[in-house]
Amino acid sequence: MDAYDIFKKLTRGAKFKRQPIKKEDHTKQEVVTQIPTISIKTEEEPNDDSYDITLLGNIKAEQSKKRKRKQVSEDTRKVIHEQEVNRLRNKLKLNVVGKNVPEPITYFDELPIKTDLIDNIKSSGYKEPTIIQRQAMTVMLQRRQILACAPTGSGKTAAFLVPIIHHLGGPQRKGFRAVIICPTRELAKQTQRECVRLSIGYGFRIHIISKVEKAMSLYGPKSSQKFDILVTTPNRLCYLLKQEPPAISLSNVEWLIIDEADKLFEAGFCSFRDQLEQILQACTSKNRKIGMFSATFTPAVDEWCTENIKDLVRVTVGQKNSAAELVDQQLLFVGNEAGKLLAFRDIVRNGLTPPVLIFVQSKDRAQQLFSELIFDGINVDAIHADRTQTQRDNTVRAFREGKIWVLICTELMARGIDFKGVNLVINYDFPTTAISYIHRVGRAGRAGRPGKAVTFFTTDDTVNLRSIAHVIRQSGCEVPDYMLAIKKRSKRELKNLKTSAPHRDFINTTPAYQLKKIAKRGGLKKKPKTEQARNFKKKFKKKDQEY
Repeated sequence: MDAYDIFKKLTRGAKFKRQPIKKEDHTKQEVVTQIPTISIKTEEEPNDDSYDITLLGNIKAEQSKKRKRKQVSEDTRKVIHEQEVNRLRNKLKLNVVGKNVPEPITYFDELPIKTDLIDNIKSSGYKEPTIIQRQAMTVMLQRRQILACAPTGSGKTAAFLVPIIHHLGGPQRKGFRAVIICPTRELAKQTQRECVRLSIGYGFRIHIISKVEKAMSLYGPKSSQKFDILVTTPNRLCYLLKQEPPAISLSNVEWLIIDEADKLFEAGFCSFRDQLEQILQACTSKNRKIGMFSATFTPAVDEWCTENIKDLVRVTVGQKNSAAELVDQQLLFVGNEAGKLLAFRDIVRNGLTPPVLIFVQSKDRAQQLFSELIFDGINVDAIHADRTQTQRDNTVRAFREGKIWVLICTELMARGIDFKGVNLVINYDFPTTAISYIHRVGRAGRAGRPGKAVTFFTTDDTVNLRSIAHVIRQSGCEVPDYMLAIKKRSKRELKNLKTSAPHRDFINTTPAYQLKKIAKRGGLKKKPKTEQARNFKKKFKKKDQEY
């Protein structure tokens, strides 16, 4: 209620008489003013107290109405703002589930972080935030726990490293305050390099467990605690925690990040649940927060997060478990195993633009294919679990530097590894699951660069053909209709396919009659190492009759 309303209520029933003031000096020009006289006539003269109470009640009623109108307007503005934010998320294909989730940013300058950290982000090659970075960074900067799913090559590593660097502030003598768990050592080293690049000028001590014996003396109870961030695999970390006394302390950990979480929760890593429980028990800080990031998520991850993480924010970019849209994907029927090598050599004949990644299902087949391609004049190498860590590091370094054009690898290199500018990915052996296919194809088309992926399949690979064809169709690539119409396989068949890879013939183009001559000369006296090689030797006599 303003002054005019109060004056109007006080003068209710009043009459005004205007009387002009006489002028005494007509020589001076003065403004004539009128003094009003007030006479109030009312039917009943109320008591002063009752009148004051009534007037005060009216004033309070008007004030409450104004407050309600103001509250309604604020609520309306909030609703309009939420609608605008939801429209922006829909435009970005960003799905967010959680309470009071902050709105996504458009530029890095909008982040409430130091300018030198923003400069480090831009100098690392990020001109504008990617879709996952727009939302995940704002969520983690509010110290909210997050479950993020985004396509491969979308900048998930920087999305969780930037908030961690901001929260830690600088080096302290409190031991590790952030732990990042990766499924492979190659991915752990890559994450460490990215963290060093983003934290330039902060002086953080970023460690990776390369040798367990060295780590036991470096991080033990008698250590100086001069370290801040740890990047490691779960097996090595749990080995240190099992020592008596524990060879590492995680009591001051503020952030626990699980990278490629679905890989760690797979059947092959069945003990990771117990390992994660052991790690969480060691992280005794009340300020501990958990973040999980991956390109794909399985129901096991969702179930664990629902049971163990409170106030969780789920962030998904695009369709869940989908391949990168920048990769031109193609399915190529090659008939049988022998047709794969012919198809690859045909691709080489038409023009091969390196760098190229070739995925096979086992380390034995990787070595077999390497033995075939090395004689074709192709600058090729192989990486698998049988090679030592030094050999693997040298191979990855040579491939990054362009000394190797074609790299043959297993699922070891399908997760998280960032090779700049991979032009072509060839799935020589058909992936056993759609999730495996998504991660393999994701080695190309990273950081906004286009790429191409070719997947060979035979008549024996139709078990999983339908699901992978759906993934390709969802990413915008063309797929024949008959592939989508294939009968859906039972859960038992798909489960068996996940646990045991299908049997494939030995990769060898040497004619059978020549192999017979080599055997007579004593070249094949040694017992074959693998079951595939033994089966190939059994088939040798049958094939020899055809020649």
